[in-house]
Amino acid sequence: MQSATTNTTFQVAAGRIYNLLCANAAVTVISPSDGLNPEVRHRIEIGAVEWHDRKFLESDLDDPNISMVMTAIDDPAAGTVIYKLCHEKRIPANIADVPPECDFYFGSVHRDGPLQIMVSTNGNGPKLASIVRKQIAKSLPHNIGEAIVKVGQLRRKLRKVAPDISEGPKRMQWMIKVCDKWSLEDLCEMEEKDMEALLGYYAPNEVPTFAAVRSGEMGELGGWDGSFGWCCVV
Repeated sequence: MQSATTNTTFQVAAGRIYNLLCANAAVTVISPSDGLNPEVRHRIEIGAVEWHDRKFLESDLDDPNISMVMTAIDDPAAGTVIYKLCHEKRIPANIADVPPECDFYFGSVHRDGPLQIMVSTNGNGPKLASIVRKQIAKSLPHNIGEAIVKVGQLRRKLRKVAPDISEGPKRMQWMIKVCDKWSLEDLCEMEEKDMEALLGYYAPNEVPTFAAVRSGEMGELGGWDGSFGWCCVV
């Protein structure tokens, strides 16, 4: 639930609604029409959120489906009233720009495919959280999200190679060794054929370098083809 009014609270409300929708939350916006910015209006028009064109009422908290309340309003006294009402009903609340009246905090989030990195200052410096998040994002490989997708594909392939539940601990430890030995850049470059070659090292519980897999050199395994039979090196 979001209550918004005017001025700088426009962007705060819009940002919170965006984050909630990214988390697949059902969002109800309670705000007079003049308290909406273009972005929030757009989400209302496309039916992404439910909207009540009025100010907040105490009865709004009677809905048993409410899991949290967030406000972005210019009136501190009104925010305090909402916070106290939420506490009476045991509903977690976040009153924008008033850290003591926040049961939880928003962070600055970096997203790249399945990767999500959140930086929080516990309400002390939202702008600083954004700066730190941007610095972290700059230090990551540009296609790190794709690398994570590929690691997920490798894990699924591994489950097909060793589907038995008793293989669980070994699968986990082997994947840890892969992620430890291969750099983020290696994982980003990994292709389907590299995955298939790498899986050949699972049975003997070995992890070669990315360069060895890419070049086709089998190292100590001496031409082992992934089967569980014998191999002979001449």
